[in-house]
Amino acid sequence: MARPPRIDNLQYCNWSEKIFRQMRQGGLDAVHATIAYHESFREMVLNIERWNRWFERFPESIFPGRMADDVRAARATGRTAIFFGLQTPSCIEDDIGLVEILHTLGVRFMQLTYNNQSLLATGCYENEDAGITRMGKQAISEMNRVGLVIDMSHSAERSTLEAIELSARPIAITHANPASWAPARRNKSDAALKALAGRGGMLGFSLYPHHLKDGSACTLESFCAMVARTAELIGDAHIGIGSDLCQDQPDSVVEWMRMGRWSKETDYGEGSKHQAGFPEPPSWFRDNRDFGNIEEGLRQVGFDAAGVARIMGGNWLSFYEKSFGRLT
Repeated sequence: MARPPRIDNLQYCNWSEKIFRQMRQGGLDAVHATIAYHESFREMVLNIERWNRWFERFPESIFPGRMADDVRAARATGRTAIFFGLQTPSCIEDDIGLVEILHTLGVRFMQLTYNNQSLLATGCYENEDAGITRMGKQAISEMNRVGLVIDMSHSAERSTLEAIELSARPIAITHANPASWAPARRNKSDAALKALAGRGGMLGFSLYPHHLKDGSACTLESFCAMVARTAELIGDAHIGIGSDLCQDQPDSVVEWMRMGRWSKETDYGEGSKHQAGFPEPPSWFRDNRDFGNIEEGLRQVGFDAAGVARIMGGNWLSFYEKSFGRLT
């Protein structure tokens, strides 16, 4: 029997030929790659230029993904389709017209906020959650029109719920886990997960240790049992993988992710116990070659072949089908 499609809907690695080859060894048909955190529009374009050079140098491994059919093309040619995404809206600056430009350049996901308050919404580390702003409502409407997916992975509760309600299209939480399993600020309440699924949205389970129960010591059985409980809560049509793999990144990158240019002080979020640097990954998921471990773990907790196929990539593929085209 052919293996199920494999889609990882969030990675932020220190990209290299080694990682691209590991994607192929792990059978990844598509990866949603973060191309910007706090960059301006022009800086984000420079990052796309870097990706274009990688596509030129390593065409046997990767190519740019734009629509769902590119995932099928990847499977047919033994390559990995790379879909661009943004972890903050910083690169649209205060110009709503740049939303359409992003889509034209190949960007398919954008978070309305990272951990802080943005022009669009409130991040999960703010004390007060004001919800979706006036510009945020305009951005949601424009993102819906052009086919740029709204991602609320780092958003606070009210902002997340309002984005789900305001969006005419299903949204995504590309990399998070249930807070009832691992009570990190970044993880989502059962209420938010139910609302997400109720509007046709998608949750990508994160494998980043700070989002896991027991951190780096989290077991495969614990993770997969959590996936099974979430499937019982919201249905297995609304879940997939968004690993948040940060392979080979230097520890200094954590400061850029958390602090950007907004702070002179080291800031990992109020009340955070996280230390500078990347945590040790769980032993069963260290790089792209380990996706087979997740498949086996899902089978061990009771998912049948069809359920495994949906979680490992089929659900994301269906979401891509509905999400990336323009509204007529």
